[in-house]
Amino acid sequence: MSDKHLFQSGTLNRLALKNRIMVAPMTRISASVDGIPGERMQLYYQRFVRGGFSAIITEGIYIDEAWSQTYAFQAGLVNAKQRAGWRSITDRVHQRGGKIIAQLMHAGAISQGNIYRADTLAPSSIQPRGEQLGFYHGHGAYPLPREMDEEQIQQVIDSFAHTAARAIGEAGFDGIEIHGANGYLLDQFFTDYTNQRSDRWGGDIVARLSLTLAVIAAVRQRVGHDVTLGIRLSQGKVNDLQHKWREGEAGARQVFAAIAEAGVDYLHLTEYDALQPAFADSPLSLVQMARQAAPNLPIIANGSLSDANKAAQALEQGADYVSIGKSALANPDWPMRIRDAVELRVFDKNLLAPSADVKNCELV
Repeated sequence: MSDKHLFQSGTLNRLALKNRIMVAPMTRISASVDGIPGERMQLYYQRFVRGGFSAIITEGIYIDEAWSQTYAFQAGLVNAKQRAGWRSITDRVHQRGGKIIAQLMHAGAISQGNIYRADTLAPSSIQPRGEQLGFYHGHGAYPLPREMDEEQIQQVIDSFAHTAARAIGEAGFDGIEIHGANGYLLDQFFTDYTNQRSDRWGGDIVARLSLTLAVIAAVRQRVGHDVTLGIRLSQGKVNDLQHKWREGEAGARQVFAAIAEAGVDYLHLTEYDALQPAFADSPLSLVQMARQAAPNLPIIANGSLSDANKAAQALEQGADYVSIGKSALANPDWPMRIRDAVELRVFDKNLLAPSADVKNCELV
């Protein structure tokens, strides 16, 4: 499959996309201390529209004034000032002909720098692995979280749904992505060693997916069937990069079938390397497993798809779209460079720093 397939148009629900290349969600923590997006974030997102990406999936946005904030200087969408900040961003993206999807998230046990609460919540009161990310202003061990009760679980479901409705109806986003990956709250419920519950929110791999499915249902009910809605899943976590689903390929197929039945418009799969086998005993990547288990579900692949050849391979494996992360930071005009056969800029790891000056990567 050639890279020409990357430039075919497509649709996700009613969202029309000019090509198969999206900007991946990346933690930037460049809002104000109280979570308000400003001019710096406007510049950051606008450059990707000028660079030819069909859609942008935002960095994770927190959903309540309680436990969901993950990092200091993370943007939220829970009050009028935050909403206005995001509206300025979506308006400018739309003025340039772009599309932008809001990724909504809850930190759970791995919150650090939360301005609302010092304590944390999780499916079970289990010490998180690893340490807080110094890269994002954290230090030391994560605090021991409190096990969530039923009322708190329902509050999380409601917060996802309310914030999704606010994102579409007031902040001007074109779609919603639920962050169920990378070790945050929904992934904590999904992971065997962080979820030791014996109620309906715990159990086997499909039972542990129950909270994610409940959030999908609640968001869909609030935003309606015409709004593009996706879910992001992963194996690795920010605090456990090498994690693999214990149930292996059989469990993965069950998960992908359940996600397809839940009625999302796409599944966003992120791996360290999206093209590599997902498990030691199988030659298939996670994308290939998802394509077989859910043949009609649109898939976005993410992970080390830094150039045209790798991105095209992801489409060949069964993905419908690719999302570009680190390479997009170095090349905010990645689609234009691929289209015009212009050499990509070499990625500089300093671009990952939250304090990186976006003007250094602006299009000329």
